Amino acid sequence: MFDGIAGKYDFLNHFLSAGTDIIWRKNAIQLLGKHKPRKILDVATGTADLAIAASRLNPEQITGIDLSNKMLEIGQKKIIQKNLGDHIELIKGDAENLPFESNFFDAVIVGFGVRNFENLEKGLMEMKRVVKEGGVVIILEFSNPTQFPIKQLYQFYFKTILPSVGKLVSKHHSAYTYLPKSVLEFPDGIKMVEILQDMGYKHCQFKPQTMGIATIYSGIK
Repeated sequence: MFDGIAGKYDFLNHFLSAGTDIIWRKNAIQLLGKHKPRKILDVATGTADLAIAASRLNPEQITGIDLSNKMLEIGQKKIIQKNLGDHIELIKGDAENLPFESNFFDAVIVGFGVRNFENLEKGLMEMKRVVKEGGVVIILEFSNPTQFPIKQLYQFYFKTILPSVGKLVSKHHSAYTYLPKSVLEFPDGIKMVEILQDMGYKHCQFKPQTMGIATIYSGIK
């Protein structure tokens, strides 16, 4: 599915969120910067937007991993255009079976990827395995607003307008129907924090973005 929408993925992300996805990533990286990581893993990197955003922290190395070849190809082109090839490496791999040693990275980040894990708990445990003791895991993900009338407007947009525009632009029949379905089913807010705590993460927090449309989660190993 992601191979099928790769060519329009970045455009639709920015268009359908009115550019707020850029602000959300900036906020996530600002939180990451407080931990001063030298080695960063970006899980479900897609077209590498979050990895590129993290490069402003000047770490030694950023590694992005994703299952979609087409998304990685576009991400690699962006990295080359921005002259970041010496700092960001993209590889194909599975978030639930990360090909890295335990306790290797200072931080693990994920942008709009964890809701796509086949097994959420397994993916979270893998991220915890590869991050060092005291290292941070930061997750940026869509969530569901709860306040009236934002909740009602959001659900109408997400269920009606977004799938129609996404299908028209991407020419993919199911991808932008899958998106709202996966968000609505995702255990957001305090539920996600409780899952992180059950996985053994410490000092777990969540910070809603733009009236709860997205949320940044963080936890320490």
